[in-house]
Amino acid sequence: MLQSLIFRLFLRVNVLSEKIAFVTHPDYTKHYPACDHPECPDRVRVIGNLIENSPLAAYVDKIHPEPAPIEQVTLVHSPAYLEKLKTACKNGNSWFDYEDTYINAFSYEIALLSAGGCIGGARSVLEGSHERAFCAVRPPGHHAAEGLGMGFCLLNNIAITARVAQREWGLEKIMILDWDVHHGNGTQEIFEKDPSVFYVSIHEHPTFIFPGTGRRWERGSGPGSGYSMNIPLPPGAGDSEYIHSMESLVIPAIKEFAPDLILISAGFDAHNKDPLSDMTVTEEGFRKLTALTLKASRDYSSGKVVSILEGGYHLEALRASVRMHLEELVFFGKEEKCLSGEE
Repeated sequence: MLQSLIFRLFLRVNVLSEKIAFVTHPDYTKHYPACDHPECPDRVRVIGNLIENSPLAAYVDKIHPEPAPIEQVTLVHSPAYLEKLKTACKNGNSWFDYEDTYINAFSYEIALLSAGGCIGGARSVLEGSHERAFCAVRPPGHHAAEGLGMGFCLLNNIAITARVAQREWGLEKIMILDWDVHHGNGTQEIFEKDPSVFYVSIHEHPTFIFPGTGRRWERGSGPGSGYSMNIPLPPGAGDSEYIHSMESLVIPAIKEFAPDLILISAGFDAHNKDPLSDMTVTEEGFRKLTALTLKASRDYSSGKVVSILEGGYHLEALRASVRMHLEELVFFGKEEKCLSGEE
């Protein structure tokens, strides 16, 4: 307990930059499919163009990460799984483990770079360089389990980041907030028995959407019982339902758990234009979700937030939603406001 209190005091007084960390890498585009696929390199290109062509560029520090070391990745994934993925990429396979999850010759290295980007974002926050970070990485991660790739995901970026944060910075309690429209089954499975990581997911009801998990009664098991919270919403749910879920369920959980760090699985595929869901969230809804998370972190936690890109497959909607998300990450709690137009 004393270690946690000292850590939080350090976090509050040791922030060196008023900017946020923006983590990405041009090599993320090297992971690409052999056919049309919703999880494509243009997803990070549109986010990069957003930064380059808007006033937001003046408010972010760009970080180009290194690949995650194997010893960090194996905090979550087995060596056998990593070898299987490496071999599949080397052999020229087009698909891996699950019929929707593609790979190419570069995918193993880029998956390590994606995990490394998220660790780099956490490092910038936990070592006091920035208060918040956004990691525009791919491939995404929250469906990947300890020994299984699926749902476009190869390595579970956010789970690896949480484990590294615990091991290297001694964090006692981490909350993962996942608002991707699909339940993060891999993340939940990895931390199912762990009371030190509280996994919260708001998603479309599993009756109607992949991967078919994330029902309300899935609350963890053993010592982790009560440290998974699933909030499935019916098709058509939008801003008001998501905001109500945050205010009535998620924020009280943050208050009670009082995490040392909040990690966001920031999927933007609940947007009303997204082709892979039936939800009706708008970019303004994502702005409000971000603001509510940041306020709860300021009031009940360390104030430190690391956001990690997951889904979002309509490029225009992704760009608009990430813009709103970034504006809140940059300007929350400040009088200064971002220019509404783009240059």
